[in-house]
Amino acid sequence: MLNFRNTTILFIILLVASTGYDALFNLPASVYFIIAFAYFLFLFYGSYFVGSGFFIKVICSATTGKKVIAITFDDGPATSYTPEILDLLREHKVETAFFCIGSRIAGNEELFQRLHAEGHIIGNHSFSHHFWFDLFSAKKMLADLERMDREMEKLTGLRPRFFRPPYGVTNPNLRKAIEKGNYIPVGWSIRSMDTVIKDKNKLLNKINRLMQPGAIILFHDTSKTTRDILPAFIRQCRENGYEIKRLDKMLTLNAYA
Repeated sequence: MLNFRNTTILFIILLVASTGYDALFNLPASVYFIIAFAYFLFLFYGSYFVGSGFFIKVICSATTGKKVIAITFDDGPATSYTPEILDLLREHKVETAFFCIGSRIAGNEELFQRLHAEGHIIGNHSFSHHFWFDLFSAKKMLADLERMDREMEKLTGLRPRFFRPPYGVTNPNLRKAIEKGNYIPVGWSIRSMDTVIKDKNKLLNKINRLMQPGAIILFHDTSKTTRDILPAFIRQCRENGYEIKRLDKMLTLNAYA
């Protein structure tokens, strides 16, 4: 299995072997550069592809043959589109998961509580969602996640177990923070790119083309495009025989500690 530990061991062996060979046959310096470059390519792949399982296993879909999917939203709560998205979900009787940023709760307390009151689950998407979050120490990462937990507990009495890494980036420090905090890391199998794709038909076609049983779909409740396509997306899912289940129910895992 390709992971950080096995890859590092492999490259150490390769480096030692190259050093020994170099002592006998005088290898060019470019060989070491190629080895180092290849190693960092593996690290980049493991860090930026959330489903790689390179540093830590992240749940990105459900293993099932049934036509069920789960909808998730990142980066709220936001007064811009979260209320309208909630209205649409209630109208279509759909329960979803919202991975919230803790720093956005202040000033949006009623909206945050509405997520829970209307049957959706709330996951931890960090407190700060800092641009350099992936460079934090494990201790600082954990403190950030726990701060989000405290904000949520004050309003709902619940402590989230589901955690989605900011930007989907993982590394050894985040693995330590996740394990120490006893979180369940959750990614996605379909990244809608709704913060980039503004054409509604193009966005719908992209998601529908990638749809498969057990899919976890990533939207953002800060996206106008998502708000605009949501009714059509729900309708098309159902017309194609898919049942939209709440994330914890599809995964058969407890969303809260």
